[in-house]
Amino acid sequence: MKTKSNASSTESKLSSTKPSPTRWMPIDLRRPPPKLNLRTPAFDVHQFLDSTGVGRNLAKFKGKETVFAQGDPANNVMYIQEGGVKLTVVNETGKEAIVAILGPGDFLGEGCLAGQSIRMATATTISLTTVLVIEKREVLRVLHEEHEFSDRFIAYTLARSARVEEDLIDQLFNSSEKRLARTLLLLARYGAQEQPQKVIPNVSQEMLAEMIGTTRSRVNFFMNKFRKLGFIQYDGEIHVNKSLLSVVLHD
Repeated sequence: MKTKSNASSTESKLSSTKPSPTRWMPIDLRRPPPKLNLRTPAFDVHQFLDSTGVGRNLAKFKGKETVFAQGDPANNVMYIQEGGVKLTVVNETGKEAIVAILGPGDFLGEGCLAGQSIRMATATTISLTTVLVIEKREVLRVLHEEHEFSDRFIAYTLARSARVEEDLIDQLFNSSEKRLARTLLLLARYGAQEQPQKVIPNVSQEMLAEMIGTTRSRVNFFMNKFRKLGFIQYDGEIHVNKSLLSVVLHD
């Protein structure tokens, strides 16, 4: 049991103990340095197809120049920036057929991505033409890594496949007049996402005859008919009016 003297002694000790002074820690109010932006810039498919870079080079051609020939090694894909290209195939007897006319925004030579080691057709320019030549490995890289490019390329490939099917049906079931009207509309880019060109330069009647599988005289007959009806204007260049659709849609 604690005595009275002991209690008073304890109280005197507690009262004599002073609290230690508060220690103030300095605070650094300076702003932290800005973080570096290490993110890779977003992929721009338009810039990719409109500019040169790693694995991409521009090639310019005059009219009627060979871009590549049937049987050449297939080791790149090309993208047409301006101008136009016709694709032709020659059989063993020397007979030539036009299988496609391509323009700005179209790819060619994409067969190398499907395992083709040689070109299956000859590509010849029909006017002053600029193409972006993309190495096969670079195309494969962006197809795997850049969804925007792969989406566009797949959409183009599907549309091209559908076009081939429509061409076959057109050849089998439609008259030469309808086939010519449809070909002119396709060359003028009617039905495409972009605005139609309306003017088709440097496409001869012989070329049109080969494309639709008829004679030049028949093409000349229908071209004169279309001109009289106001569907086209024809003075070296072919100006295609939307009214030409009536020939294709008419039963």
